[in-house]
Amino acid sequence: MLLGTIINAAAIAVASLIGVRIRNVPEDIRKLVMQALSLALIVIGMQMAVTGQNFLIIIISLTSGALVGGWLRIDDRLNQLGGWLGKRLGKNSQGNVAQAFVSSTLIFATGALAILGPLEAALRGDHSLLFTKSSIDGFSALIISSTLGIGVLFAAIPVFLYQASITLLANQIDRFVPDVLMDLVIAEITCIGGILILAIGLNLLNVIDVKIANLLPSLLIVVGLVVAFQSFLM
Repeated sequence: MLLGTIINAAAIAVASLIGVRIRNVPEDIRKLVMQALSLALIVIGMQMAVTGQNFLIIIISLTSGALVGGWLRIDDRLNQLGGWLGKRLGKNSQGNVAQAFVSSTLIFATGALAILGPLEAALRGDHSLLFTKSSIDGFSALIISSTLGIGVLFAAIPVFLYQASITLLANQIDRFVPDVLMDLVIAEITCIGGILILAIGLNLLNVIDVKIANLLPSLLIVVGLVVAFQSFLM
């Protein structure tokens, strides 16, 4: 059941180790590669964001998620964890480790495939989406780690835990989300995930400075809102 998730996490870890090995690329080239990746994330985020069907739900989910995430200080805690990893590694550039860990974790965990893949694996025994995600994440990890460093490696841990949790809970999903609402839920989750990925790309370009991790609760809040709205309309 967890085969696809295990391969996904392994792909991130292996690609990160390879990426760190090729960090002798000239600084100007690494900067250009990071800019190219940031622009690609912006485009991907925009494409995902337009899948939303009810932007009132999106707005409420994002603002509510920001309140919850800000209160829980999720971004600060992730950065503290990244800083702790930097200290354990004996790195002088602890901020880079934290940035690499937080940014890559969000990139790998907020996309639609991070939710659809585990669901398909659990409900249908189909790991193809997770295999596809593994190749995408592996390539991304290679690029990001070659520019931001070893912090990307540790993103494999929360990605594994996150996707494994979805897989293990998926057998109970009918209790929370009826089949008829699943397409709507996925559309709104994809939209919010796209907005977060768009923000990650803009953050990496230093265009904005948003604590994106504090918005992660919106991915859960949107599920409840979709079900509530549809139940009310029915």
